Amino acid sequence: MHINSKFKALLAGATLALGLAACGGSGGSGDTAQNGGQPAAPAADTVAAIKERGTIRIGVFGDKPPFGYVDAEGKNQGFDVEIAKEMAKDLLGSPDKVEFVLTEAANRVEYARSGKVDLVLANFTQTPERAEAVDFAAPYMKVALGVVSPAGKQITDVAQLKDQTLLVNKGTTADAFFSKNHPEVKLLKFDQNTETFDALKDGRGVALAHDNALLWAWAKENPGYEVAIGNIGPAEVIAPAVKKGDQALLDWVNGEIAAMKQDGRLKAAYEKTLKPVYGDKVKAEDLLAE
Repeated sequence: MHINSKFKALLAGATLALGLAACGGSGGSGDTAQNGGQPAAPAADTVAAIKERGTIRIGVFGDKPPFGYVDAEGKNQGFDVEIAKEMAKDLLGSPDKVEFVLTEAANRVEYARSGKVDLVLANFTQTPERAEAVDFAAPYMKVALGVVSPAGKQITDVAQLKDQTLLVNKGTTADAFFSKNHPEVKLLKFDQNTETFDALKDGRGVALAHDNALLWAWAKENPGYEVAIGNIGPAEVIAPAVKKGDQALLDWVNGEIAAMKQDGRLKAAYEKTLKPVYGDKVKAEDLLAE
């Protein structure tokens, strides 16, 4: 699957595949998430339990290319997916021994807390509020919010959004930021990215707010739109998350992230999945956490 194919096709493929399967992977035990409802093992035994089970259950997006999406063949693709496969290979000996569990933004905390997944790798921005509910490992990306709008009616300042409808995804940092800081802006919220971007194209909102890294990629494949506000709100990071108090798994994930940064695998994942989308507009060091 070539990531530089049209963003519209990726989103369409993701939507179709979401209706066909709740998981993907490249084969083996990564092809199903049927046992995603298993109760979580005690925190101290989580890593051992994963090894005994033979698969690691990782929550990823199914409709957020190029970070996490399901392609037309029903396979998980994207930057987060590449990281997940590396983790499965190191822990269980094969990149295929990851069981992808599709999540939406609003479900990520609950999936980790309930034990539906061992680990969340769904473009999860670390915030103080979320850190009270889950434990975040070391970050692997840097991110801020952005606002995309039609090229002919660009929103270049938040003041222009007063009494206007802004499109956001439920449970995202964009939702939280505008709800808290800009009550004068009317928010129209959706569960899935496909719904939110379709609403922008349909004119149901004057603009859409989301992670800037996602918006740059989307705008590149949709020439009629511009990310006229490329950086708003505090600079934040994206990190894996595990169930609160699961120190054994948290320590293991921290070691994995550190190793991937050091040996170049994190940058390799960027080169494979993100660089074909961003081209020279964005540099790896602008997005990858140190």
